[in-house]
Parts: sequence; C-alpha cells; structure tokens
Amino acid sequence: MFSLLINGQTHQVDVPADMPVLWVLRDVLGMTGTKFGCGIAQCGACTVHLGGEAVRSCLLPVGSVGRQPIVTIEAIGDSPTGHKVQQAWLDKEVVQCGYCQSGQIMAATALLNHTPKPDDADIDAAMAGNICRCGTYVRIRDAIHAAASA
Repeated sequence: MFSLLINGQTHQVDVPADMPVLWVLRDVLGMTGTKFGCGIAQCGACTVHLGGEAVRSCLLPVGSVGRQPIVTIEAIGDSPTGHKVQQAWLDKEVVQCGYCQSGQIMAATALLNHTPKPDDADIDAAMAGNICRCGTYVRIRDAIHAAASA
C-alpha cells in the first residue's frame, strides 16, 4: 500500500512497488491526461512533476516516489507558471493532434519554474526528448517564450 500526494490530494493505492507511476495514474486512479507514448522514457508523453522536477512516469516505479508530491497535467494550470504555459499554448495554437502536448506542457512548466527567462538553448535542452510527431516545435518554442514574457 502506497500513500501518494497527487495534485494536492492524498491517494492510497494498493499496487506492486515496481508498477510505473503512469499506470497508477491512468489505470488505478483514472487520471488519463498523462499519456503513454513509447514506454521506454524516450518520447516525453508521460511527463509529470515529481518533487518539482519533470520526470518520465512510464518507467518510474511507484515504490521510488516516497513522500515527493506528484503534479500531473490535470492540475498544472493551478500554478501561476502552469497557467501561463497553458494560455500560451492556446494563444500560439501549438496543438495539432495533441497527443504529446500534456508532456510538452509539463516539461515547459518545469523549465520556466527553474529558468524564468530561458533563451533558445535553454528551451532546446529542456525540451529535448519530448517528441511531437506533428512537428510543432517552432510553435512550442514560441509559446514558451510567450509564457516567460507573460
């Protein structure tokens, strides 16, 4: 049995320690905003915040979370930075198919939490490995700059 603090609420889950956080979120708790992409932590669709850091939840065992808070796409807009990022995504019309965007938004919010005024190199480094099959990378960069300026 694990006690997880997710989006400010405590959840008790009876799952194996090696179950990835992604499956706890999606299958046990019904929080489907975090997406399954590749299953090998390479695409970024499953990105969540763990203790304030962007992490890939598809390979993160629930037993390794401890008392660190988890924030998912469902609650990222409750933070000032997350709200700015989500608004910039809308303003810059970033989304095309949308599948990767929850992970993109989570990574972008973590970047801006740590580097409030990133340059292009900061953005490239922080967003590396977050794959967008639709190729909206230019709009993603523009949205991050817009959120940083908001």
